[in-house]
Amino acid sequence: MSRAEIYLKVDKNSEVHEKDVFLSQVAQVLCRDKDLENRCRAVKLMTIHDSMENRYVCSVVDVVEKIQKACGEVTVVNLGEPDFIVDYQPNAKEPGLLSWLKTAAVCLIVFFGAAFAIMTFNNDGSVAKIFKDVYYLVTGVESDGITVLEIGYSLGLMAGVLVFFNHFGKRKLTTDPTPIEVQMRLYEDEVDTTVIQNAARKESGVDVH
Repeated sequence: MSRAEIYLKVDKNSEVHEKDVFLSQVAQVLCRDKDLENRCRAVKLMTIHDSMENRYVCSVVDVVEKIQKACGEVTVVNLGEPDFIVDYQPNAKEPGLLSWLKTAAVCLIVFFGAAFAIMTFNNDGSVAKIFKDVYYLVTGVESDGITVLEIGYSLGLMAGVLVFFNHFGKRKLTTDPTPIEVQMRLYEDEVDTTVIQNAARKESGVDVH
């Protein structure tokens, strides 16, 4: 009789809030035998004894061992990550006043920093002088500093920023992720990769400080 096959798709990083971590919290499980599938989902992977936030690196090899111990002789096919992170976040709460203040501070820093960068670019490129020269060449009249060129440039700059960031309030111009979302995902992926590699090096006795 052939062994039952269990398919796993383990996420690279899974956030948990309870000390007892089960397979269903970190992976998708699929099996033709639904009773066996439910037993696999209920397999306990680890118990966290620390009360502080921490990241724990786990191996699918250990997961397979626990599944076979709990469910008997089965064939486990992993379709996800070979190593993954369990991100323990105890007592997760809704964002409070301090979190909103931090968010507001970051928004102000980004806003004024971007405004300063744009003004610096305009001054270095002598945009105002170029507009005056172009306006005089086309119309033969001296510019007073507020012409169709300045107005069009300002509106175009605003439109360009909105289109680039693909975000205005809660509305998005397209379904594509915004550049900030892309960079945040890249950053998270690099952090997860570094945590996994550091854990492997510590276990092998070779670490980078």
